[in-house]
Amino acid sequence: MYKDNCRYRVAKFEKVSFGQFKKDWLKTFPAWQSEPDEDYMDKVIWNVWQDITLPKRGTVDSAGYDFYCPCELIIKPGQTLVIPTGIRCDIDRNWVLSIYPRSGLGFKYGVRLANSVGIIDGDYFFADNEGHIFVKIVNDSPFAVPLTLDKGKAFCQGVFTPYGITYDDDVQDKRTGGLGSTDSNK
Repeated sequence: MYKDNCRYRVAKFEKVSFGQFKKDWLKTFPAWQSEPDEDYMDKVIWNVWQDITLPKRGTVDSAGYDFYCPCELIIKPGQTLVIPTGIRCDIDRNWVLSIYPRSGLGFKYGVRLANSVGIIDGDYFFADNEGHIFVKIVNDSPFAVPLTLDKGKAFCQGVFTPYGITYDDDVQDKRTGGLGSTDSNK
């Protein structure tokens, strides 16, 4: 961690490997496996992965790093959709990445994250799934309209924040799995 213009540089975004992305993409969207030409599907998924944009801030004073949709996705009213972002994040100790919906999507369309706020711990980077960040979006639109997330458009944002621990904390366990895996350490 180092300070630059009164802000701390505490993390680095990168893509997960193509192999991990393909595995997670096909697990999330099994219909993509129905294509009989496996080489063709590999090329299509490769193109989705290749076009992934790393999260970035929109302006110099933006707190959030925008995450961009890897391909066009449609979320029908009342539907929930898991989006494999293709992104992982190496975060300094004592910092966390919190994921929120883009405020415009929530305000205009009633869209929310299924878990309200996603928490990406620093050790998630070392998980069995390469720390692949997934975002689960719920379309609770009061207007009952489908939401189209365009390829390459920002759909959620991540904010880095420091966190503390209690004086008597003595946890020594290490993460191995992905989402929800810290429950298995107990």
